[in-house]
Amino acid sequence: MCSLFSEVGVEMAESSDTRGSVDGQAGGVKRTGSAVPAYRRVVIKLSGEALASEQGFGLEHLMLESIAMQVKDLVDAGVETAIVVGGGNIWRGVSGSQRGMDRATADYMGMLATCINSLALQDVLEANGMVTRVMSAIEMRQVAETYIRRRAIRHLEKGRVVIFAAGTGNPYFSTDTTAALRAAEIESDVILMAKKVDGVYDSDPVKNSQAKRFSRLSYLDVLNMNLKVMDSTAVSLCRDNNIPIIVFDLTRPGNILRAVMGEDIGTYLGGDVR
Repeated sequence: MCSLFSEVGVEMAESSDTRGSVDGQAGGVKRTGSAVPAYRRVVIKLSGEALASEQGFGLEHLMLESIAMQVKDLVDAGVETAIVVGGGNIWRGVSGSQRGMDRATADYMGMLATCINSLALQDVLEANGMVTRVMSAIEMRQVAETYIRRRAIRHLEKGRVVIFAAGTGNPYFSTDTTAALRAAEIESDVILMAKKVDGVYDSDPVKNSQAKRFSRLSYLDVLNMNLKVMDSTAVSLCRDNNIPIIVFDLTRPGNILRAVMGEDIGTYLGGDVR
């Protein structure tokens, strides 16, 4: 039987307060390194699969530690940091519904899986010296605060890392949509999509060695090309609120800070970036 929390590690590879602006133009960002963070407030979107690393299920301790150290770099740099985490390493609502389960029930189970991941992430962050708050869209007062927008913003202003759990609290919505919704609500400057690949490709780079990686894409590019970056609802919400998205490789330590500092890594998604 597969252990939920494995001790087996995997070896991992080695100032602007305006949302997505470059030279006064909306929809882009200056992607050059700087000693000052390019973003003041960020939402990091972590997939549940990323927490499982190569084992595919449960929680990988070394990956959690790597994420914690990268988040600490942001906190030390004065960046207000919120995190949305998925639950696919434990349960995926879509998979359950495809097997005949009621879709709403399957999605609620997925929301509970995100709560397990959020508590695990909170534990490792606080073990590394950070102050955190888990805020759940489903009320569970014994283990998490109920999500209230103004309280979440206040936690961020006080330098606490806020982890948004239980998705939007509604079935039929993904945690990608949660990331876009929470980013809009707390007026985040960017969404950092932390993946196990180094950006957005025109096809699966694992299956196609000739796959092309994009450096920059517009929201419409993502929708028109049907690129599987995040679901269309999330992309549309980001487009409507002009929230840029950076897709990058989580498994390379330090990449979260590099993205926040404005280094040209991964794929940048925004307005008219051509």
